[in-house]
Amino acid sequence: MARTPGSVTRATASATANAVAGAGDLLSLLRDGEPRTRSELAAVTGLARSTVTQRVDALLASGLLAPAGAAVSTGGRPPVRFAFNPGARVTFAADLGATHARFAVTDLAGRVLEEHREDLDIALGPDHVLDRVVTVGERLLDHSGREASELLGVGLGLPGPVEHSAGRPVNPPIMPGWDGFDVQGHLTQRLDAPVLVDNDVNIMALGEHFATWPDEQHLLFIKVATGIGCGIISDGHVHRGAQGAAGDLGHVQLAREEQVLCRCGNVGCLEAVASGAAVARRLQEQGIDASSALDVVELARAGSVPAIQLIREAGRDIGEVLAAVVNLLNPSVIVIGGSLGLVGDHLIAGIREVIYRRSLPLATQHLRIVSSRTGDRAGILGAAVMVIDHGLAPSRVDARVNGT
Repeated sequence: MARTPGSVTRATASATANAVAGAGDLLSLLRDGEPRTRSELAAVTGLARSTVTQRVDALLASGLLAPAGAAVSTGGRPPVRFAFNPGARVTFAADLGATHARFAVTDLAGRVLEEHREDLDIALGPDHVLDRVVTVGERLLDHSGREASELLGVGLGLPGPVEHSAGRPVNPPIMPGWDGFDVQGHLTQRLDAPVLVDNDVNIMALGEHFATWPDEQHLLFIKVATGIGCGIISDGHVHRGAQGAAGDLGHVQLAREEQVLCRCGNVGCLEAVASGAAVARRLQEQGIDASSALDVVELARAGSVPAIQLIREAGRDIGEVLAAVVNLLNPSVIVIGGSLGLVGDHLIAGIREVIYRRSLPLATQHLRIVSSRTGDRAGILGAAVMVIDHGLAPSRVDARVNGT
């Protein structure tokens, strides 16, 4: 599942040589998983053979590159091929929801080595929850046979707004005691590794893009669960906005302005009307036992007509807001995930119905609206990829191989 960088041809060798400035840039070329000889690397990059040899040797010493067998000989000793070594380091990824958590240790290709899921109430506060994150992380590292010293970094998703650059939650509505808490600093001190923190929907978008849609440059991931959120992939990268608040779809007010109070304090928010919790509330008003999004899913799967009707209506409400987003951002793929997304076509049918009716024809000409294929693994995959892309950035690889 390694991410494939853009291909480089001989015709663009001179431009590539200008771009390849160090060992880190050379590693970026090799992260496509294709083994190459020193001569092939020199031909692709336009660099001198001696320069390529120096950088390959540095990467071999760091463990990030490994021999990958011999190429076909054209006379004399067969040349050795080299490939990216995803086992050189590991990541620890944690995806925290309102009431559950999923954890994983992965290699540098995003392959899950060990994972664990448990119920964990985010409202217990940062000290309790993060202590649990550390405990599970240490246990998973041990079970995978890896040491904490082998961590490239730690990736964490939180169910609320996050200032990504600082690693701090900002006024999270369902996370009492977390506002402004230095999550990044707390975990860095405990695990002695770089820590990256982001909103849970952003890492889900990153995970889905990495695992399923790597060739799509513009993707929206819509999480429909207790709340509603949107992760935005633009030009192949997560778009977070100025303060990390981009994609807060759930607190866009519906045009019909329903006077339903939202947990943010406003009325008529999409989340207050169309989330899993909102659908459960409406079923309760009809005398049907449902207290959560998962209860709604079970009812729909059992053929409950009221549940199916309300889910379809929720899809139309979500589609109403997304129609404007489609006109604004022009994505090629919209992925529907989260617990309510587990109901399959009922929710997506409502979303499609409104988007295709309300959005501009050019914006929907090739638009695909699909269910998540990574399921509840999207978050841990995205948290791992966030760490991998950060830790294997050319400048950081150069620093690592140079011992700085």
